[in-house]
Amino acid sequence: MDMILRTLVSVLLLAPLQLMAAEDCKPSEWGADDQMGAANRITPASIKKASRLIKTGKTYSLGITIDSDMPAFAPRTLSLTVVQPNQQEANRPMGEMTYNDDIFTGWLGIGSQIDGLGHAGHKGIYYNCNDAKDFASVSGLTKLGIENVPPIVARGIVLDMAGHYGVSHLEAGQYFTVDDVKAVAKKQGTPIREGDVVLFHTGWTEAKLKSDPAAWVSGEPGQSEEVALYMASKKVVAVGADTWGVDVVPPQVATRPYQGHITYLKENGIYMFETMNTGPLVRDEAFEFLFVLGQAKVKGAVQMLINPTAIR
Repeated sequence: MDMILRTLVSVLLLAPLQLMAAEDCKPSEWGADDQMGAANRITPASIKKASRLIKTGKTYSLGITIDSDMPAFAPRTLSLTVVQPNQQEANRPMGEMTYNDDIFTGWLGIGSQIDGLGHAGHKGIYYNCNDAKDFASVSGLTKLGIENVPPIVARGIVLDMAGHYGVSHLEAGQYFTVDDVKAVAKKQGTPIREGDVVLFHTGWTEAKLKSDPAAWVSGEPGQSEEVALYMASKKVVAVGADTWGVDVVPPQVATRPYQGHITYLKENGIYMFETMNTGPLVRDEAFEFLFVLGQAKVKGAVQMLINPTAIR
């Protein structure tokens, strides 16, 4: 009887919280069934316009090389095993042809990655008022999976936040403000426009990933909470950085870690790109470019390893 009473009390206490979370959620501007989020802003017309940014044809790989030693948000890891199937003891099932296959064991949210709309929520509620209990299955998301993300082809800009501060890299826990972002965009002549992919260059990965991997993954510079709100007001498609989490760590407000994730993913359907290789763009002053991404479509996946291309 005591157990039944405790269960009833728990249900009664949780019900108002669940109702409050549902009441706080606002359906997407693209409809209650939408799973694409801000990618809806990409149109044939916007792609044609963005393609006119190509002046030299030079390409930049925005993904970094990863391996089993790659530090990552705990407990994420990866391992790679290369095998020669059915070729033991000189067995050649295909005559003289030999071949290698690989087996990947690991997390898809490691290294350069896209965060899908099913990644971050608040009190169990995710993009477009989706409740985790209704779509987050252990065998894969039944909504908001990475397969719903269309090709992201858009105007891309990189904002040199390290250069703005006159340093090679910002420090862990250091965050930049809306005024900083506006100043850099003005100086570079790269105003933030609707439908953009915006990347922040902090210099963190180039400075720390190889020289001090433990420090690289234990903290990072990043945007303030207000910057995320500002970017959402500009109606961008995606925001990324050359850091593993885009948000500042330790957080600006101790009780709200990774608040930018909630602002972007849950509240606005804006995608996030992490650990982007922005250094070459900044050194070439290629502040504006065509951004192209077609990620692997693993049904129900939350995140995905990526290697976007910037074309100048």
